[in-house]
Amino acid sequence: MNAIKTVLITGGSRGIGRAAVERFFREGWAVAFGWLHAEEETRRLCVRLPGVTAIRADLADPAGCESLVRSAEQTLGHLDGLVLNAGIALPQGLLTDLSLEDWDRLFAVNVRSAFLCCRAALPGMIRRQQGSIVTLSSMWGQTGGSCEAAYSASKAAVIGLTRALAKEVGPSGVRVNCVAPGVISTDMNRSLSEADFSALREETPLGAIGSPEEAADAIWYFTARASFVTGQVLGVNGGMVI
Repeated sequence: MNAIKTVLITGGSRGIGRAAVERFFREGWAVAFGWLHAEEETRRLCVRLPGVTAIRADLADPAGCESLVRSAEQTLGHLDGLVLNAGIALPQGLLTDLSLEDWDRLFAVNVRSAFLCCRAALPGMIRRQQGSIVTLSSMWGQTGGSCEAAYSASKAAVIGLTRALAKEVGPSGVRVNCVAPGVISTDMNRSLSEADFSALREETPLGAIGSPEEAADAIWYFTARASFVTGQVLGVNGGMVI
């Protein structure tokens, strides 16, 4: 009988992260996930998925990244998978109106935390000569978005990190891939009106808004099924970016 596989998912209390937690749980994996503000959502998720471990951590703080990975390793024994889903966005606006503080916080959460969590998790994966890391970018990281310069830049950096790290750790048996969602129905898009969503559907070849579960399917594929795939970016965007 195969040993139970293990995964740590950052930002796992809501949206795509929560869908990923649910998917891995259903597949029989031992799951730990990070959370920060969504206490009630986290509580409900843990009640619904008994045995899943929730770890509170502020990934804008370097110590929080280290603590999250170490706690997950202690709880799960080791990490077969690391899903770097945690991220934040800013309100749309001109780059000339963006404060340095907002720029720094965005990069701290979206890019620096990915680096720090990878750095903490990789020694165990390399020692075991196996592991899978999945990062979360965005279609704006692939194309750039007007009035989304900081967010686009941070998500483009995630793609660069993914591709470079895949080359670096591939010889050690560790795969690194990236999921780049398009418009997904999550809290991050809660400010959009129904008219906005309607316009976005018209721009999307598949004529739909994506679900968190559809993004989680791609995360699951990269982590559990894509044994000969590394350094790749998979767009889950309904054809908006081709």
